[in-house]
Amino acid sequence: MEKLLERIDEFVEERDWGQFHTNNNLAKSIVLEANELLEHFQFSAKGDNDEQGVKDELADVMTYCLMMCIENGYDPIELINLKLDKNAAKYPVDKARGSNKKYNKL
Repeated sequence: MEKLLERIDEFVEERDWGQFHTNNNLAKSIVLEANELLEHFQFSAKGDNDEQGVKDELADVMTYCLMMCIENGYDPIELINLKLDKNAAKYPVDKARGSNKKYNKL
């Protein structure tokens, strides 16, 4: 993960794009790229989509998320682990297994 973050940071730095990476702009970019990902599924039948296009857009979403981590000094692995811990407490296995109900409806 560290090498990936360094590669992203170097890519941005070489192009002097860091000046545009405010939290506001990065959050907007995450949503825009997520919408481009969603377009691949908008009118497609199950499993009938452009796999490479999906991979490209998913990579864009993740890259912008990692750029936001870099910008704010967040450790993405730590963020995910902390959120998983919170979700594990909200969705205990004995109540949530096989259910798509929100935690307050379990």
